[in-house]
Amino acid sequence: MNTPLTVDQRREAFVRGLYALHYAADSGSPRRSADARRTLARLRRSFTGGRQEAEAYDIVFPYEPPEREQQHWLLVAGLFALHPHGKTTRGRSLGNAMRDLVEKRPSAARRFTQLLSVDLPALPHYLRQAIQLLRAEDVALDYHRLLTDIVDMQESAEQAHRVRLRWARDYHRPKWTTKALPTVESEPAKGVAAEPVNA
Repeated sequence: MNTPLTVDQRREAFVRGLYALHYAADSGSPRRSADARRTLARLRRSFTGGRQEAEAYDIVFPYEPPEREQQHWLLVAGLFALHPHGKTTRGRSLGNAMRDLVEKRPSAARRFTQLLSVDLPALPHYLRQAIQLLRAEDVALDYHRLLTDIVDMQESAEQAHRVRLRWARDYHRPKWTTKALPTVESEPAKGVAAEPVNA
Protein backbone atom coordinates (compact mmCIF):
# COMPACT_ATOMS: atom_id res chain seq x y z
CA MET A 1 0.00 0.00 0.00
CA ASN A 2 1.39 3.41 -1.00
CA THR A 3 1.76 5.97 1.78
CA PRO A 4 0.29 9.33 0.75
CA LEU A 5 2.88 12.05 0.27
CA THR A 6 3.06 14.83 2.82
CA VAL A 7 2.31 18.38 1.69
CA ASP A 8 6.02 19.25 1.76
CA GLN A 9 6.87 16.18 -0.34
CA ARG A 10 4.23 17.26 -2.86
CA ARG A 11 5.68 20.78 -2.92
CA GLU A 12 9.13 19.34 -3.51
CA ALA A 13 7.91 17.04 -6.30
CA PHE A 14 6.14 19.99 -7.93
CA VAL A 15 9.27 22.15 -7.89
CA ARG A 16 11.36 19.23 -9.20
CA GLY A 17 8.87 19.09 -12.08
CA LEU A 18 9.52 22.78 -12.77
CA TYR A 19 13.29 22.24 -12.77
CA ALA A 20 12.77 19.29 -15.14
CA LEU A 21 11.19 21.75 -17.59
CA HIS A 22 14.36 23.84 -17.51
CA TYR A 23 16.56 20.80 -18.18
CA ALA A 24 14.26 19.61 -20.98
CA ALA A 25 14.29 23.07 -22.59
CA ASP A 26 18.11 23.00 -22.58
CA SER A 27 18.38 19.37 -23.67
CA GLY A 28 19.83 18.33 -26.99
CA SER A 29 16.52 16.82 -28.06
CA PRO A 30 14.65 19.23 -30.38
CA ARG A 31 11.28 17.71 -29.54
CA ARG A 32 11.75 17.71 -25.75
CA SER A 33 13.16 21.21 -25.89
CA ALA A 34 10.27 22.55 -27.98
CA ASP A 35 7.66 20.92 -25.70
CA ALA A 36 9.31 22.33 -22.57
CA ARG A 37 9.60 25.81 -24.07
CA ARG A 38 5.92 25.77 -25.01
CA THR A 39 5.01 24.73 -21.44
CA LEU A 40 7.14 27.51 -19.95
CA ALA A 41 5.48 30.02 -22.29
CA ARG A 42 2.06 28.85 -21.09
CA LEU A 43 3.16 29.32 -17.48
CA ARG A 44 4.38 32.84 -18.24
CA ARG A 45 1.03 33.66 -19.85
CA SER A 46 -0.77 32.45 -16.71
CA PHE A 47 0.04 35.82 -15.11
CA THR A 48 -2.04 37.76 -17.62
CA GLY A 49 -5.56 36.79 -16.49
CA GLY A 50 -8.05 34.18 -15.33
CA ARG A 51 -8.46 32.44 -18.69
CA GLN A 52 -4.72 32.28 -19.22
CA GLU A 53 -4.21 31.05 -15.65
CA ALA A 54 -6.24 27.97 -16.60
CA GLU A 55 -3.41 26.98 -18.96
CA ALA A 56 -1.25 26.26 -15.90
CA TYR A 57 -3.74 23.96 -14.17
CA ASP A 58 -2.61 20.78 -15.94
CA ILE A 59 0.97 21.47 -14.82
CA VAL A 60 0.23 22.35 -11.19
CA PHE A 61 -2.79 20.31 -10.13
CA PRO A 62 -1.39 16.80 -10.80
CA TYR A 63 0.82 17.43 -7.73
CA GLU A 64 -2.32 17.93 -5.60
CA PRO A 65 -1.67 21.28 -3.93
CA PRO A 66 -3.81 21.81 -0.83
CA GLU A 67 -6.73 24.04 -1.72
CA ARG A 68 -5.51 26.89 0.52
CA GLU A 69 -2.08 26.78 -1.22
CA GLN A 70 -3.05 26.33 -4.85
CA GLN A 71 -2.86 30.05 -5.73
CA HIS A 72 0.70 30.16 -4.34
CA TRP A 73 1.74 27.11 -6.39
CA LEU A 74 0.36 28.78 -9.51
CA LEU A 75 2.29 31.94 -8.64
CA VAL A 76 5.57 30.05 -8.20
CA ALA A 77 5.01 28.17 -11.48
CA GLY A 78 4.67 31.51 -13.27
CA LEU A 79 7.69 32.96 -11.47
CA PHE A 80 9.78 29.95 -12.42
CA ALA A 81 8.74 30.36 -16.06
CA LEU A 82 9.98 33.97 -15.95
CA HIS A 83 13.41 32.82 -14.75
CA PRO A 84 13.90 29.08 -15.28
CA HIS A 85 17.27 27.77 -14.18
CA GLY A 86 18.83 24.67 -12.72
CA LYS A 87 21.83 26.02 -10.87
CA THR A 88 20.89 26.68 -7.31
CA THR A 89 21.94 25.81 -3.81
CA ARG A 90 19.32 24.08 -1.72
CA GLY A 91 17.75 26.53 0.71
CA ARG A 92 19.00 29.64 -1.12
CA SER A 93 16.42 32.24 -0.14
CA LEU A 94 15.14 35.30 -1.93
CA GLY A 95 17.23 37.39 0.48
CA ASN A 96 20.43 35.54 -0.53
CA ALA A 97 19.60 35.96 -4.21
CA MET A 98 18.79 39.66 -3.89
CA ARG A 99 22.06 40.28 -2.03
CA ASP A 100 23.97 38.76 -4.96
CA LEU A 101 21.87 40.77 -7.40
CA VAL A 102 22.63 44.07 -5.62
CA GLU A 103 26.37 43.33 -5.85
CA LYS A 104 25.92 43.35 -9.64
CA ARG A 105 23.19 46.00 -9.82
CA PRO A 106 23.17 48.32 -6.77
CA SER A 107 19.98 50.07 -7.91
CA ALA A 108 18.04 46.86 -7.13
CA ALA A 109 18.47 47.51 -3.38
CA ARG A 110 15.44 49.82 -3.42
CA ARG A 111 13.31 47.09 -5.02
CA PHE A 112 14.19 44.68 -2.24
CA THR A 113 13.31 47.25 0.43
CA GLN A 114 9.92 47.75 -1.25
CA LEU A 115 9.38 44.00 -1.43
CA LEU A 116 9.93 43.68 2.32
CA SER A 117 7.34 46.34 3.13
CA VAL A 118 4.40 45.61 0.79
CA ASP A 119 1.07 44.19 1.94
CA LEU A 120 0.46 40.53 1.08
CA PRO A 121 -2.07 41.25 -1.74
CA ALA A 122 0.63 43.27 -3.55
CA LEU A 123 3.36 40.66 -2.99
CA PRO A 124 2.90 38.75 -6.30
CA HIS A 125 3.48 41.95 -8.31
CA TYR A 126 6.70 42.76 -6.43
CA LEU A 127 7.90 39.16 -6.61
CA ARG A 128 7.48 39.26 -10.39
CA GLN A 129 9.61 42.40 -10.54
CA ALA A 130 12.29 40.82 -8.34
CA ILE A 131 12.40 37.61 -10.40
CA GLN A 132 12.74 39.60 -13.63
CA LEU A 133 15.71 41.47 -12.12
CA LEU A 134 17.29 38.18 -11.01
CA ARG A 135 16.82 36.81 -14.52
CA ALA A 136 18.51 39.87 -16.07
CA GLU A 137 21.66 39.19 -14.02
CA ASP A 138 21.33 35.37 -14.09
CA VAL A 139 21.08 35.06 -10.29
CA ALA A 140 19.52 31.80 -9.11
CA LEU A 141 17.34 30.99 -6.11
CA ASP A 142 15.66 27.92 -4.63
CA TYR A 143 12.02 27.84 -5.81
CA HIS A 144 11.07 25.19 -3.24
CA ARG A 145 12.25 27.53 -0.50
CA LEU A 146 10.39 30.42 -2.16
CA LEU A 147 7.15 28.41 -2.30
CA THR A 148 7.49 27.40 1.35
CA ASP A 149 8.13 31.02 2.36
CA ILE A 150 5.12 32.31 0.41
CA VAL A 151 2.85 29.67 1.95
CA ASP A 152 4.19 30.45 5.45
CA MET A 153 3.48 34.15 4.95
CA GLN A 154 -0.23 33.42 4.55
CA GLU A 155 -0.50 31.74 7.96
CA SER A 156 -0.62 34.95 10.00
CA ALA A 157 0.73 38.49 10.11
CA GLU A 158 3.30 37.31 12.63
CA GLN A 159 4.49 34.51 10.34
CA ALA A 160 4.66 36.89 7.36
CA HIS A 161 6.82 39.21 9.47
CA ARG A 162 9.11 36.29 10.37
CA VAL A 163 9.62 35.40 6.71
CA ARG A 164 10.39 39.03 5.84
CA LEU A 165 12.91 39.20 8.70
CA ARG A 166 14.54 35.99 7.44
CA TRP A 167 14.84 37.43 3.92
CA ALA A 168 16.28 40.66 5.35
CA ARG A 169 18.76 38.75 7.53
CA ASP A 170 19.94 36.67 4.56
CA TYR A 171 20.26 39.84 2.48
CA HIS A 172 22.30 41.75 5.06
CA ARG A 173 24.43 38.83 6.25
CA PRO A 174 28.08 39.59 5.39
CA LYS A 175 30.06 37.19 3.23
CA TRP A 176 32.94 36.75 5.65
CA THR A 177 36.11 35.10 4.49
CA THR A 178 39.27 34.60 6.52
CA LYS A 179 40.91 37.43 4.56
CA ALA A 180 37.92 39.75 4.96
CA LEU A 181 37.46 39.38 8.73
CA PRO A 182 37.96 42.71 10.43
CA THR A 183 41.00 43.05 12.67
CA VAL A 184 40.83 45.13 15.80
CA GLU A 185 43.96 46.33 17.49
CA SER A 186 43.20 47.35 21.03
CA GLU A 187 45.22 49.97 22.80
CA PRO A 188 45.43 50.18 26.55
CA ALA A 189 43.32 52.89 28.08
CA LYS A 190 45.13 56.08 29.04
CA GLY A 191 46.75 55.78 32.40
CA VAL A 192 46.53 51.96 32.38
CA ALA A 193 49.74 50.05 31.77
CA ALA A 194 49.59 47.24 29.26
CA GLU A 195 50.42 43.83 30.66
CA PRO A 196 53.46 42.14 29.19
CA VAL A 197 52.64 39.41 26.64
CA ASN A 198 54.67 36.73 28.37
CA ALA A 199 53.65 37.59 31.90
